[in-house]
Amino acid sequence: MNDISHNDSRSSYTRGKLLPDLLRSRILILDGAMGTMIQQYKLSEHDFRGNLPELLNHPIDLKGNNELLSITKPEVILEIHRQYLEAGSDIIETNTFGATTVAQEDYQLAHLAKQMNLASVKLARQACDEFSTKDKPRFVAGAVGPTPKTASISPDVNDPGARNIDFEGLRQAYYEQVEALVEGGADLLLVETIFDTLNAKAALFAIDEYFENTKQRLPLMISGTVTDASGRILSGQTVEAFWNSLRHAKPLLFGLNCALGATLMKPYIAELSRICDTAISCYPNAGLPNPMSDTGFDETPDITSSLLADFSNDGLVNLVGGCCGTTPAHIAAIAKAVQNKQPRQWTSKWNAYKESEK
Repeated sequence: MNDISHNDSRSSYTRGKLLPDLLRSRILILDGAMGTMIQQYKLSEHDFRGNLPELLNHPIDLKGNNELLSITKPEVILEIHRQYLEAGSDIIETNTFGATTVAQEDYQLAHLAKQMNLASVKLARQACDEFSTKDKPRFVAGAVGPTPKTASISPDVNDPGARNIDFEGLRQAYYEQVEALVEGGADLLLVETIFDTLNAKAALFAIDEYFENTKQRLPLMISGTVTDASGRILSGQTVEAFWNSLRHAKPLLFGLNCALGATLMKPYIAELSRICDTAISCYPNAGLPNPMSDTGFDETPDITSSLLADFSNDGLVNLVGGCCGTTPAHIAAIAKAVQNKQPRQWTSKWNAYKESEK
C-alpha cells in the first residue's frame, strides 16, 4: 500500500478495488463503537469546546457532540482509531455518524459540518496509513448516519402527515457530507444504522448524484437496524423488503447493525444471506443495555466473539465488527474467533468500477 499516494483523492478508488477480492478470501473486521470509547475518556464540556474561539460562548451545551471532537480533541479520536487497528480491524469508520448539517442543527453548528467531515477523514486516513501493509491494507469507511430526523414518520402523534424534514433537505445534507468524505480520502461509503428507508434513499440518491458528477465510484456499504423482535426497521419494513427497496444502489456490502445483540440479530442476517447478491455485514451491539456495566452493555468480548463465530460457521457473513458497547477488546476477540473461518460466497452484480471506467 505504500506505493499509493494518500494525498491523491484518486487513490481512494484504487484502494477500494481491493475490497471485493478480500471479502471473498477472508472475513474482514470492522471496528467497534466510537461512542463507547469516547465515554471512557470522561471528557468535559470544556474538552468538547476546545480552543475554538467561536465556541467559548456558544449558547448550547456541546458535551455529547462526538463529531466535534475531531476538531477540538483530534488526539482522542486518533488514539481510538489506533486501538481498533491494533485489535485487528481491517476497516475503520470515520467519526462522522452525526456530521450532517441536519444533525448539527441540534447544536447550532451546521456551519461546521464540512470541517467535521474533513477532519474526521484525515484522522482515520492517518491511522489506517500507519497500520497498512502490503499483506494487510487498512481501509477508511466514510460513515453516513441516519440523522435524528425521519422523512417517513410524523413527530406529532396528533398529526400523522407532519414531517420535520423532507427528501430534498436530506439529499442536500447528505450530498455535502459525501463530498467531504470522498474528498478527504475515504475508501468506501457506509450508510449505516438505517431506521427509515426513505432517509436511506435520500442518502443513496445523493451518493449516486455525487458519483455521476465526479464520474467515479467508491464501494458502498448499507447497514440497517432492526429495532425489536418484530423483525422490522422503525419505518415498518421487514429485512427482505428493506433489501428490495435499496438493492438498486448496487452495494458491495449489505447487512445490519445496532439495536440488537448478535443472538437476536442472527435470523435476520440469515435471511439477508439467503436473498442478497452482495457480501453480508454484521456488527451488533454487545448484547442488551445494562447501565451497571462499564460499557453500558451486557456482553463481554468472549461472548460477542463466540456468537459471531457461529455466524461464520454457518457461512453467513463476509464482514463482522461491533456497534454499541463494543471495545477494542471485543474487536480483538472477534478477529481471533473468525480468523480461520471461510467467508460467505456470493454471485455479485456489483459493477461499480466497470461503470466508473466507461
